[in-house]
Amino acid sequence: MTKRRMGVRKTGVLLLTVLLSLLDLILTVEASYGGGEMLWPLSLILSIAAVAIWIPRRRRGSIRLVVYAILLSFFSITVTVLASGSGGTRGGAIGYAELLGLIVVLFMVARFGHERLGWVAAGALLLAIVLQPQRANSGIDMFTIGLLLVILAASIAAIGIWNRFSEGQRERQIATVRAEQRAEFARDLHDFIAHHVTGIVVQAQGARFIAEQDPQRVITALDQIEHAGAETMAAMRRMVGVLRSGDAAAPLAPLAGVADLKPLLDQYTAAGGAKARLFVEGPLDDLPVDVSTSAYRVVMEALTNVRRHAVEPSRADVQLRRTPEWLFVRVTNDGAAPLRATDRKGYGLDGLGERVASVGGWLRAGPGINGGWVVDAALPIAAGEERQ
Repeated sequence: MTKRRMGVRKTGVLLLTVLLSLLDLILTVEASYGGGEMLWPLSLILSIAAVAIWIPRRRRGSIRLVVYAILLSFFSITVTVLASGSGGTRGGAIGYAELLGLIVVLFMVARFGHERLGWVAAGALLLAIVLQPQRANSGIDMFTIGLLLVILAASIAAIGIWNRFSEGQRERQIATVRAEQRAEFARDLHDFIAHHVTGIVVQAQGARFIAEQDPQRVITALDQIEHAGAETMAAMRRMVGVLRSGDAAAPLAPLAGVADLKPLLDQYTAAGGAKARLFVEGPLDDLPVDVSTSAYRVVMEALTNVRRHAVEPSRADVQLRRTPEWLFVRVTNDGAAPLRATDRKGYGLDGLGERVASVGGWLRAGPGINGGWVVDAALPIAAGEERQ
């Protein structure tokens, strides 16, 4: 759920709370309460307390939310006992705004509350909800109404539990994809470093042969070897130590870079569906290895998402534009925008974003202005050259 959508829903619930508070006030004014004159002010205070509980953003496993919910339930039950003990209210007023607040807090507890203590708070809230209709002395079977309210509240709590489960499952899937992406990046980095170590060896061998003819060139070669070796070891300690997950026996895959994009797009088109097209602006033959491989991964993941999620696309365009300092990658398609497009980012792009960020770039994905889906990535060339 996006922050904007959650904000709209909270605003709607808040407006409904205000309307129900006005309804409680009207019923209070029109009815003769007997011993229940203080019900509306007390219920209003509890309604405000409920809003103060559910309107802030909460993290999953919140103990504070559970404690607040239990206190709210206790005071609500106390008001119910006082109101029913004094003869009850007339006109059907039971504190509808407070009732809505209890139900929303129950949803929040199911969604964000502490896993173990949350059950205690949920039970207390359900008890407060089922007892609240007993405040009225209107001749209607309020116990039956209370049971219906419990069914409603339990259904809303079930929705909260389902949302909690879905979010947890998504987080686990994202963590798995990120771990796989890190391991894959580590394997690519291994080949990248092996390539530069080979260059060091070649320079050392050349220096040995020219040592007698041109000693000055040997000194220059040694300086280059020292610099390349220091940069390579620093990259290995910084990247492999963070990204590798201890799987030293992982198979090593050959590096794939921007030079391999045309065969990739040909395979994609041959598989049927959207036709893939490649547009290149600027030279791509001397890109740093990690930038080239990252660009390839961006295109591959974006095309995979077009295949999985795009609605009847006829084409998928891959655009690469090189500037003196950046390589920009964009993948678009002309398919219809999927429903709830903001939720269709995909787990692969989450891990890929971390990979792009590790080389100093950024990745963005979202619906296009004219439909379809757009993936944009920017990879710094200068940073990649420094790493080499």
